[in-house]
Amino acid sequence: MKCVICKQGKTHKGTATVTLEREGTTFIVKSVPAQVCEICGEEYIEEKVMVRVMQQAEEAVRCGVQVGIREYAAI
Repeated sequence: MKCVICKQGKTHKGTATVTLEREGTTFIVKSVPAQVCEICGEEYIEEKVMVRVMQQAEEAVRCGVQVGIREYAAI
């Protein structure tokens, strides 16, 4: 896929770190599967992967976590 940000690079399989903040919770998910631009580093995460990341973040908020760092885990 061609990068829509820099319009020059192509994307390749890689990983991203996603940081989310909500209601006093900071939640970081490492090693999230993504397509990453070889030129500018822009990260593209598939919708089904992002849904899983959001589920993990919602769980952390419900449990009252203030700061959480996790490795991505697919169901």
